[in-house]
Amino acid sequence: MISVKPKHKARMEEIFSWYRDINTPAQQKNLLRIFNHGRIGGTGKLMILPIDQILEHGPGRAFEPNPVMYDPLEQAQFAVDGGFNAYAAPLGSIERGFEVLARHNVPTILKVNSHTLMIPDDANPKPSVHSWVDDAVRLGCEAVGFTLYPGSIHSNEMEQQAKELIADARKAGLVTVLWVYPRGEGLIKGQERAVDVIAYGVALGVSLGAHIVKVKLPLDGYGIKSNQEMGIYNEVNTKTLKNRVALVMKAAYNGHRIVIHSGGDFADAETLEEEIKALRDGGAFGTIMGRNAFQRPKVEALDLISDLQDILIG
Repeated sequence: MISVKPKHKARMEEIFSWYRDINTPAQQKNLLRIFNHGRIGGTGKLMILPIDQILEHGPGRAFEPNPVMYDPLEQAQFAVDGGFNAYAAPLGSIERGFEVLARHNVPTILKVNSHTLMIPDDANPKPSVHSWVDDAVRLGCEAVGFTLYPGSIHSNEMEQQAKELIADARKAGLVTVLWVYPRGEGLIKGQERAVDVIAYGVALGVSLGAHIVKVKLPLDGYGIKSNQEMGIYNEVNTKTLKNRVALVMKAAYNGHRIVIHSGGDFADAETLEEEIKALRDGGAFGTIMGRNAFQRPKVEALDLISDLQDILIG
């Protein structure tokens, strides 16, 4: 094993014991690289910087609040300065920021597919595949990332693509990260972040064999009509975010798979601090924080990130 901070060694060894049977030695090494990098490296917690918003939200929505971040060189340096465990981005962004990322040995996650606002598929989203495992190998990435939209009528096709990606990544020794974002006609409109939906999304991600599953923060209520009719969680306390996160973690093989949550829409520092506390206390592994980090002035952002990292590791 790569050396870790003695205080957290037992926890790190426990986490990696869950993955012995699905990892190749190269995958084990790359997963350790991600866990051991950055300011909270070696603690068993993760904070990842994602820059897929240039496609998911559009360049103006993503970067106009802080225009310096249009340039992936600045994004990569921000990942370094913020002490993030890893940097996740589409192909072109990693190529542009490669010099900085390589110089500082920042673990990278190539996001191989993305959705854009210009695709008229609000009812049933379907992302496009823009790169693959061979690109990640060429760029020396530790992992590949893929977005799934369970609830969309195109979900079966996306699941097949994810299956192929996970198999190819295994052969190449790369870690797989699934962004599981339920939405589409299979769900109650407006309830795509309900706790039963988020838990189901996590179950799908881990069942496909992902090392890390990323989901949105769960809200109270039901998003699957049959669950609502049966009252599946009526006797479960889902009123607090901490309790909802704990319920979601049960779907990750009772907490034996790595689940991280999105930072969500831009929010004030106090709100983010409370969310991170809930993630920590609910048993989640951390967060993937984009807009709440890079849309702030750099000094303010770095102070906030440091505070949130401290909260995350307790």
